[in-house]
Amino acid sequence: MLYRQQEKLHVIRENILQRKEELAENKREDLADSHNIYTELTTFRLELLTTYANSLLMEKEEAREVIEQWGNNMANLLVNHGLPLNLALEEISYYRDVIGEIIKEEAKNNNFSLDDFYQVISHFNVIVDNAVQFVSKSYVKDYTEKINYAQYAIDELSVPVVRMTEEIGILPLVGDLDTKRAQYLMESALEKGSQYRLKWLIIDLSAVPIIDTMVADQLFKVIAGLQLLGIKVVISGIRPEIAQTMVNLGIKVEGIRSFSSLHQAVKYTNLHTDSLM
Repeated sequence: MLYRQQEKLHVIRENILQRKEELAENKREDLADSHNIYTELTTFRLELLTTYANSLLMEKEEAREVIEQWGNNMANLLVNHGLPLNLALEEISYYRDVIGEIIKEEAKNNNFSLDDFYQVISHFNVIVDNAVQFVSKSYVKDYTEKINYAQYAIDELSVPVVRMTEEIGILPLVGDLDTKRAQYLMESALEKGSQYRLKWLIIDLSAVPIIDTMVADQLFKVIAGLQLLGIKVVISGIRPEIAQTMVNLGIKVEGIRSFSSLHQAVKYTNLHTDSLM
């Protein structure tokens, strides 16, 4: 009985494999054409159809592993080309229907019992559900990693320590400072300050729109860390409205030289660096 059922499944499998190129060609997407990856998507369609066909003869766990690999590869392709997840989900859904029809026709032609047909179609639906699960999970993972990497690159570019001379560096801050960016600010300032063997670091706030207690607290932590490394800190770019806000909030900058312009801060540090030589 088991042998006869395997024979019937082989017939379905061969039918799918023989028609896979035709089925893949029929599913031409305008979106894929516009992104010049039609060939790559066709390859993934053929792999999906082959996986669907072969998995009919596999145990559930083996079929799950094979479809997981396909899902991971497909998600990687979409993320790398900036394509939406629904493109893969449409492919999966489309071939669920197409192969479902093939299974139904072959079941009729080979006189499947109701139990045999139900077993085959249930097994196939589990495979398709796994494809949806794995490609979705992998897409979210790959997309999140790409976003995090891009954000890290942005943070790194937005917190640059510029070496002005052998002993003087400038840290120009631009935009709002949230907790995450403030943490990166501290790491970058301490790392670069030590790496460059700086004696002075000018922190320029000219392009920081708001100074509140949170920003000030993070800023002073950075300054304290730099001072522990023997790096003197000067603040520049405190505009009148920022100074007024800091006074109103009770934020003090005692023991730290501050200047209204970067030019004044640079002149001060150059003068004191020369006087120490």
